[in-house]
Amino acid sequence: MSVALQESLLDITESPGPGPLGQLARTELDRGAWIDFLPGWMAGADALFSRLLTVVPWRAERRWMYERVVDVPRLLCFYDAGEELPDPLLTAARQALNEHYAAELGEPFVTAGLCLYRDGRDSVAWHGDTIGRGSTEDTMVAILSLGTPRPLLLRPTGGGPTRRHDIGHGDLLVMGGSCQRTWQHAIPKSVRPTGPRISVQFRPTGVR
Repeated sequence: MSVALQESLLDITESPGPGPLGQLARTELDRGAWIDFLPGWMAGADALFSRLLTVVPWRAERRWMYERVVDVPRLLCFYDAGEELPDPLLTAARQALNEHYAAELGEPFVTAGLCLYRDGRDSVAWHGDTIGRGSTEDTMVAILSLGTPRPLLLRPTGGGPTRRHDIGHGDLLVMGGSCQRTWQHAIPKSVRPTGPRISVQFRPTGVR
């Protein structure tokens, strides 16, 4: 697969891998929701992006939406609990997240869902990860963003002011508490020329 990535000049390192999580900045939302954010968490993120682009078995999907079957506007791959992740740095990232959030989450992140946004035409509509336990229980979804930054938007379920985080090049954003059922998130389409982005979502078992 060939997509053009404008690499970050800041992502030059001899020691690729996830960094310490002590600098995570937490933002309390409302109704028990919160987000943690740490820019540039994954050193060597652009090289990791290039490897994942090649080794991950990306697939296109079609789903029933808007009263018809449509193409999902991004490519996907899912690694279930017990499956080997496609790169050692993702394994290291998941281990670091599990160590940091063990007491607060009370269970490990075990799955990894990967999405490839090829350009500005690829997107994901407003939603919460409410297939499974996220519809009734507090949980966490940790997103590692690789490649070109794209805006991740958040808004209260039912409407309200929108928050924006531009994430890419190894940034980490974690949604926790009631966020999946009381807030929604989206990656909107862009009319401007936009490079590719890979989103890696680490989740506990039973959360989709």
